Amino acid sequence: MKDIANNWKDLPVGGVIDEPGTAINYETGDWRTLRPVHNKEKCINCLACWVYCPDAAIMLKDGKVEGIDLKHCKGCGICAQECPPKVKAIKMVEEADFR
Repeated sequence: MKDIANNWKDLPVGGVIDEPGTAINYETGDWRTLRPVHNKEKCINCLACWVYCPDAAIMLKDGKVEGIDLKHCKGCGICAQECPPKVKAIKMVEEADFR
């Protein structure tokens, strides 16, 4: 029987992305309790939401906000917070309202 005290050495390191570019493989959108809803009519494409999104979940097309990648968005609300006060093109809505 293997010594239990040494088994911890066989465990992989947790909470670490050990290869570059692999984060896209992990869909983390199920963690959300709030969902960002983007209103294209109000959006002025200042890209503040894109700059500040920690999950790179703001999707752009031709330099304009196309939508939000809900597979990777964790619902932190930074995008809505950073949207200019006079614009407010992103609103956070309870995720339960969509299920």
